Amino acid sequence: MSTSHTQQEAIDMAIKRLKMGEEMSHIHYGKPLLITYSGGKDSDACVRLAQIAEVPFEVCHSLTTVDAPPTIYHVREKFAELEEQGIKCEIIKPRYKSNPVTMWSLIPQKSMPPTRLIRYCCSVLKETAGANRMIVTGVRWAESVARANRSEAFQSMASDPTKRILANDNDAERQLFEACAAKQKSTTNPIIDWSDRDVWDFLHDERIKVNPLYSCGFNRVGCIGCPMARKEGRQTEFAMFPTYQKAYIQAFGKMLKVRREEHKQTQWKTGEDVFHWWMEDGVMPGQMEIEDMEK
Repeated sequence: MSTSHTQQEAIDMAIKRLKMGEEMSHIHYGKPLLITYSGGKDSDACVRLAQIAEVPFEVCHSLTTVDAPPTIYHVREKFAELEEQGIKCEIIKPRYKSNPVTMWSLIPQKSMPPTRLIRYCCSVLKETAGANRMIVTGVRWAESVARANRSEAFQSMASDPTKRILANDNDAERQLFEACAAKQKSTTNPIIDWSDRDVWDFLHDERIKVNPLYSCGFNRVGCIGCPMARKEGRQTEFAMFPTYQKAYIQAFGKMLKVRREEHKQTQWKTGEDVFHWWMEDGVMPGQMEIEDMEK
């Protein structure tokens, strides 16, 4: 399928943004762009665009420990392909309080489940890469329902600094270029205004192999059980990968043990109780509000 004029304009703009990002990266950090690669379609698009733009770049993947096996295999295959082309790739293993950590050991340490409002898992398992670097992400406004009502295209930099220091997710306020003083890194989002169709058309035209989960009906590729995902999607994930459900239940059980030892409130009796509450994304009769868990 040939690329239409509108599609080509989107590609040209993304390439222009990457070149701008590369220039900023060289000036401010003296290092090439760093593409944060999740294993999803948007990451694949960013990698291919950087290749077309012929800008120097490196790639990294944060090992969340809760990605689906097909995602892990896809990342390994992609990295092997890129390394053959001389591109530096790195898999970053998570650490917490200077020690190696997984989702299953992090939950008891935090003594509460990760939720939509308290996403400590993102900051520990996903967002540690890129200190003192200009990173490239596949963040897009179209990934958020709130973005569908936004009329503006993009802003080069938010005037309010608080809107630039954001979690590494697809928030409606994400900007084309962002700076995070707390983590000493900057971000460029070259496909921020692309639609899903834009991404899929580009990958199809470029014949890019994508994560096999998409052919299994997945609309998004991320951590198994992510509380930000829709309830139906989470249920499908656990049906396909039941080992992860068992791991969460065991982690929640250890979490309850920690809470009891620390004399914190809890009305749950088992890890299964916590998992049921967590999957319902609400408070079951007789259970605590999330604010109570911090006591």
